[in-house]
Amino acid sequence: MKRTKKKKSPVAAFCSALGTVLLTVLILACIPLTLPKAFGFQMYTVISGSMEPAIPTGSLVYVRYEEPDTIVKDDVIAFYSNNADGSIITHRVVSNSPAMGQFITKGDANEEKDMNPIPYNNYIGKVKLSVPVVGGIAQAATGTAGKIAAASMIGLAVILEIVAAMLDRRDDEDE
Repeated sequence: MKRTKKKKSPVAAFCSALGTVLLTVLILACIPLTLPKAFGFQMYTVISGSMEPAIPTGSLVYVRYEEPDTIVKDDVIAFYSNNADGSIITHRVVSNSPAMGQFITKGDANEEKDMNPIPYNNYIGKVKLSVPVVGGIAQAATGTAGKIAAASMIGLAVILEIVAAMLDRRDDEDE
């Protein structure tokens, strides 16, 4: 006896499609935050205007380690500040002194070079890409609220798929 596939009810199809769309959006949103790490990139959000207009506040910068002695004038690098807080700074290289093992840097929007040379020990890597605005979004997405939102989207998608399956089962029983 040949069994024909029954068409889903419109409500079940809608619930299933919406659940799939929610999961797809979540996966697509996570790709730019996770995939680059597999290729050796670190990501940081720019929180000051010292590199404007080249790298505006709120940009997401993708940084990858390159040997410090390969860095040349005008490269943009990320490094740990000399302050006790160890904040991460993104500035342009004015000069690189491999013999001294240090960089002289300057923010594009700053009048003067940075006061202290940056030792190679503080160097993180070279900025390979900056994407304006995305840094703020990435910070929100990876914070507590973003994680709660992602978990809620997953939960809602699962609930929608369960509702779709229950509606289909109910329709099968009604026939």
